[in-house]
Amino acid sequence: MAEAEQRFGEFVVVRRHGQDDHVAELVLDRPKAMNAVSTELARSLGAACAALGADRGVRVTVLTSTHARAFCVGADLKERNSLSDAELVRQRPTARAAYTGVLELPMPTIAAVHGYALGGGFELALACDLIVADSTAVVGLPEVSVGVIPGGGGTQLLPRRVGAARAAELVFTARRVAAAEAAALGLVDQLVDEGADRDEALALAGRIAAHSPVGLRAAKRALRLGHGLDLRAGLEVEDAAWRSVAFSGDRAEGVAAFNEKRKPQWPGE
Repeated sequence: MAEAEQRFGEFVVVRRHGQDDHVAELVLDRPKAMNAVSTELARSLGAACAALGADRGVRVTVLTSTHARAFCVGADLKERNSLSDAELVRQRPTARAAYTGVLELPMPTIAAVHGYALGGGFELALACDLIVADSTAVVGLPEVSVGVIPGGGGTQLLPRRVGAARAAELVFTARRVAAAEAAALGLVDQLVDEGADRDEALALAGRIAAHSPVGLRAAKRALRLGHGLDLRAGLEVEDAAWRSVAFSGDRAEGVAAFNEKRKPQWPGE
């Protein structure tokens, strides 16, 4: 049961879950257009992510959809078709801010995917740390089929998940991948029964949120910044992240709780 709700514009909602509101649900709520990413939705998503990023009480964010048959079908091509070249250039920073807003959230993030997650929709899922998908999920980056390329991070995030050659095949063919194959290829991380993606993602978020918020953010920072570096450089990133938590209140509480055989009460600092 959600404990609090805040709307950002017409198409994005943030709900808080759990006894202490430590899990945030970031909801795409443009069902009449299958959550197609319009300028307004992108602007609202960027604003919601900025607010979440500044909220130290949020330990995990779950990205969900209110549409029964789609997570997000990507860019609003009807709107794009109405834009002049100059308007498209001006719109680009707003669109980028939506995708980077999700990508740069400092806490662990989970996408709950069902139905279509195509183009920019799949890129929003790829921007999350983990993807839980139900059996109806269909994912893909079909941008070359309409004369563009993935522009929400897809050309960089997909090869980090599945390797350069597999990503090239998926981008170049623009093919759609159904849930079972998506799980086999590593395009999604957990495959669940139809309709169970949101509940499973929120349950996973709850398990993660039980741990140190300082530790979670530092671990995410080390994982993200260290990826792609050589081992020696990666270990330096890890050491810097370790130093940021080693003398924290969370570390002191975690050790004390372990020794006293009790549940930690994380100060979050």
